[in-house]
Amino acid sequence: MVMLGSIKRATSQSVLGSMALFRSSKRFLISDLLLPLTESSSISLNPSSSSNFHHHYPKPTIQFPYGSPKNTTLAFHTAQPRSTSNAEAICRILSNSRDSTVAASLAAVVVNPSPELVLEVLNKLSNAGTLALSFFRWAEKQGEFKHTTETFHALIEALGKIRQFKLIWTLIDDMKQRKLLTSDTFALVARRYVRARKVKEATETFEKMERYGLKPHVSDFNRLIDVLCKSKCVEKAHEVFDKMRHLGLDPDIKSYTILLEGWSQLQNLIKLNELCREMEDKGFQIDVVAYGIIINAYCKAKKFDETIGLYHDMKAKGLRPSPHVYCTLINGLGSDKRLNQALEFFEASKASGFAPEAPTYNAVVGAYCWSLRMDDAYRMVGEMKKCGIGPNSRTFDIILHHLIKGRRIEEACSVFHRMGGEFGCEPSVSTYEIMVRMFCNEQRLDMAMAVWDEMKEKGILPGMHMFSTLICSLCHESKLNDACKYFQEMLDVGIRPPAKMFSTLKEALVDARMEHIAMHFALKIDKLRKSPLVA
Repeated sequence: MVMLGSIKRATSQSVLGSMALFRSSKRFLISDLLLPLTESSSISLNPSSSSNFHHHYPKPTIQFPYGSPKNTTLAFHTAQPRSTSNAEAICRILSNSRDSTVAASLAAVVVNPSPELVLEVLNKLSNAGTLALSFFRWAEKQGEFKHTTETFHALIEALGKIRQFKLIWTLIDDMKQRKLLTSDTFALVARRYVRARKVKEATETFEKMERYGLKPHVSDFNRLIDVLCKSKCVEKAHEVFDKMRHLGLDPDIKSYTILLEGWSQLQNLIKLNELCREMEDKGFQIDVVAYGIIINAYCKAKKFDETIGLYHDMKAKGLRPSPHVYCTLINGLGSDKRLNQALEFFEASKASGFAPEAPTYNAVVGAYCWSLRMDDAYRMVGEMKKCGIGPNSRTFDIILHHLIKGRRIEEACSVFHRMGGEFGCEPSVSTYEIMVRMFCNEQRLDMAMAVWDEMKEKGILPGMHMFSTLICSLCHESKLNDACKYFQEMLDVGIRPPAKMFSTLKEALVDARMEHIAMHFALKIDKLRKSPLVA
C-alpha cells in the first residue's frame, strides 16, 4: 500500500509530469471526456488506521474520443457528467463567444427568461460587467420579461467592480421611474464606491437618498457604517456613527456591534474596550455576538490567555457560546499551532448541544493543517461527510493552501483532482484561483491554462487577480501570444487591468519588438477609461 504522504519525488512519477495537455481551437465539453471512476481510483477520506488520504496516487483520466489528442481537453475531475442548469449553460455560452453579440450567441437557446434565471446569470457574470450589461439588455427584450429590483442590483454589483459609476446612476434613475428603488440600492452603490477607495463618493451616495424620496433611518446608517468598516475605513465609519447621533437618531445594538467589528478587524483593542464601556453606559448588554467579535480581536492580536479568559467570563455571565465563538477560538488557536487547546474547544462545541456546522469543522481542518497533521485533516473531511455537513469548497481551499505552502504540489494536485468526483464538491472560483496560481508558480503554464479552461467550461468567470496572475506568468515565460489572448479577454469583459500588470505585459512586448501590440492595448485601455458604457 502506497501512502500519499510517503511518496518521494526521487522515486515517484510526478503527477504534474504525467498530466498531458492537448490544446487546439476545437473545444469539447469536459463532461464529454470524463471516464467513470475505476475500482482502483475510487477512494474516500474516511478515517482509517492504515490509510493517509487514499490508497493509490491516480493520474487524472484522459480519454481520446476522437482518436487524436489534438482535439482533446484534459478532464481534471472524474465525476460522472451531471446536467447543468440553464444559468450555467448560458454563462458557458457567453464566456466562450467573445466575437459574437449576446443575441447571436443565445439565438439557439430555447429558454424563457424568468426573473430568477436572469438574476442567477447576472450573479454568475459578476466578474464580467460588460457581459452582464449586454445580457441584462438582451433579457429585457425577451417577450414580456420585466427586470426586478434584484436584477438591477446584480447588474449594479457587476458594473461597480469595473467602476462604471456614471452608468450606475443612470440605472438608479431608471429604477426610480419603474418604482424599483429601495434603500438597499444606495447601500450597494456605497459599498462599490468604498471598494473602489472612493469614500467621499460613498458618503455622498448616502446623502442623495432623500433626493430620491427615501429618508434614511438607523438601519440605513448601519449599512453605511458596515460598508466602511468592512473596507477598513473605520475612522470614517465612526464619524458616520457620531453624525447619526447628531441628527437625533439613537444607535441601536446593531450599530454598536458593527462598529465593534470594525475596530476588531484593525485589532484596536483600546477603541474596542472604549466602545464596550460606552455600550454598557447606554444600557446595552455585551451579548454573545459582541463577545464573539471581542474574542476574535484578541485572537488576531495573539492574546490567547485573555481570549480564553473572555470565553470563561461569557459563560460565567450565563451566556451560551455560539458555534461562531467556538469556530473563532479554534481558528485562532489553531493558526498559532496551539492544536491541543483548539481541539479542547472543538470537543466543547460538540458537547454544547449545537448541531455540527461546516465552518467549525473547517476550522478544525485548518488547525490540523497549521500543525502539519494532514492525515488528521483528511480524517476530519471524512467525518464531515459522515455527518452530512460537507465538505465544501472552503474545506478544500484550506487544505490546498497548506499543501502548496508546504511545497506538497503532487498531493495538492491529487486533492484537487478528487474533490469533485469523490465528494461531489465542485471547485469554486477561489479554488480555481489557488490552482492557477500554484501552476504559475511552478512554471507549469500549460496546466494553469488547462485549469482555466475547465473553469470556463463550467461557466465560472475569473476575476481581475486571476487574470493578472496568469498574464504576468505568461509574460515571464515569454508566451506573449497567450498573454495577449488573455489580456484581450480581460478587456472584453470590461475589467480594467491593474497598472503593474499592464506594465509587465508592455515591457515584455517591447522587449520582443512587438511595440505595435503594446500601443494597440494602450489605446484600448485609454478608450475603456475615457468611454464609459452606455445604458
